[in-house]
Amino acid sequence: MSLFSTLEEAIDAAREEFLANLPGTDQEEADVSQFALQKYVMQDGDVMWQAEFFADEDEQGECLTILTDEAAQAVFDGDYDEVELRQAWQTENTLHEWDDGEFQLEPPRELEEGEAAAAEWEDDNSPSDNLN
Repeated sequence: MSLFSTLEEAIDAAREEFLANLPGTDQEEADVSQFALQKYVMQDGDVMWQAEFFADEDEQGECLTILTDEAAQAVFDGDYDEVELRQAWQTENTLHEWDDGEFQLEPPRELEEGEAAAAEWEDDNSPSDNLN
């Protein structure tokens, strides 16, 4: 899985991978049937993207198909509006990093242990907090 910090980089890499998997096919004669995309939010808050192109509608990869046929071909050909692609992305499909390389649809929640430890360190105005 290759992740990229910009959508444009992810699309360029997906185009290169698609062409590499079809030896003897150049960019002008490539026939794309699907464009798939995945958005990731890393533990540090960075947003990363992964994109894939497929020649057949039945193919599946790691990403979610968001465009097919002529629309997918247009993205492959570089004829797309990045703002429109970002708007087409459904937030509930974003994967959030929980651990290094492990992703889930829900963002990580604070663990009970972490909340308990934080509460212990709060200034609760107890007698021990008021010692000189």
